[in-house]
Amino acid sequence: MNHLSSSDFSSAFQQVAGQRGASLKKLAQILDFDPAELQRVLHPLSKQGLLKKDGSFLRLNPGYGRVVGVDMGASHLHFALSDYNGKILLEADQKIPPEEGPRKITERIKEGIRSIAHAGATSSSPSARGARLQHSRLNLNHTQTLRAIAIGVPSPVDVKRGEVSFANNLPGWRKIPLGQELEDEFQVPVFLENDANMAATGEHWRGAARNAGTFVFIALGTGVGSGIFVDGRLVRGRSGAAGEVHLMNLEWPRWNEDFGDVGYFETHVSGMGIASEGRKVLNSTSSNGASGLAGERDAMFVFDALHQGDSRACQLLEKIFTMLGVGVANLVAVLDPEMIVFGGGIVMGAPELLVSTVKKVVKRIQEDPPKIRISELKGRAQIYGAIYSALRIAAERRLKSQG
Repeated sequence: MNHLSSSDFSSAFQQVAGQRGASLKKLAQILDFDPAELQRVLHPLSKQGLLKKDGSFLRLNPGYGRVVGVDMGASHLHFALSDYNGKILLEADQKIPPEEGPRKITERIKEGIRSIAHAGATSSSPSARGARLQHSRLNLNHTQTLRAIAIGVPSPVDVKRGEVSFANNLPGWRKIPLGQELEDEFQVPVFLENDANMAATGEHWRGAARNAGTFVFIALGTGVGSGIFVDGRLVRGRSGAAGEVHLMNLEWPRWNEDFGDVGYFETHVSGMGIASEGRKVLNSTSSNGASGLAGERDAMFVFDALHQGDSRACQLLEKIFTMLGVGVANLVAVLDPEMIVFGGGIVMGAPELLVSTVKKVVKRIQEDPPKIRISELKGRAQIYGAIYSALRIAAERRLKSQG
């Protein structure tokens, strides 16, 4: 990549994509590069209009074009259109029946991307969240060119192939080449990433972990997953499955039991687990109006009972959050992170109870526990991670094309 390794490029881009940008001198120091040589390597990005100089700082040029970030959950799609400096211009949400399968959901994703890109191109002030989007083919002018797409999915991912390996909460999603299909459709670079990794990326870029080198982002939603940063870099592991904590087992005598695709930890510590236990403990069949798998997995009725003063709901959640605390303590023992960050819909149900319970457990097990925080980006960490990833892949492809 013009003498910039992939690792060096990621480090440089992280600095340039920061709120203030980065000086060439600082970038050269970080990368251990000669400043004149680094300027030569980055010149194609400036010439193409992707970077601009602001005094002594290099910044991303918002006028270079647009990117789309997609947050794909087990029962929802969230789309965001941003300029090339990461400013969100337009957002839209869509509920999806998880049982629809890969083909129909992929078509929904394509339609959502096409619609939000077109709406951004034709709107004079594309700033409203949840705007009604018209279905149309892309027809963008030069300053509104779609440059890249990034999508976070609830599955381990083969990043090089752009393949969804196995989404255990989405029937039929095994070895689905979603990234390549979107790239063929839109003719722009597409980056596919695990949803928890994407959320960790967002939190590292603009959230609670901005200044943390080593941290763990734990996503609690329908399922449970985590994204791990070590020394400022995302850790994917041998097969892209690093952080798949849903498989963690807290009871060694049950090591030989089959917990299915969801694994031991997710069976208990997740929206699905809370909903399942809640129906038993509270004698409830509530699904808050949702139907199908989405309704079966909806745990909000348990939190509603908690806020209404139901002691059974409180005891149930304290038990589940205690199990979560033991799992966190195990992660701390292995990774020694500076910070644990919690995000996802389940966290918002009872954030104070969750944090206080986890802190108590981790402090009991670990002599020097890390900071434990709630996501500053709340439910938007993944979409910010997707936007950042789209910005980065657009620059990376442009630099490679100049090589």
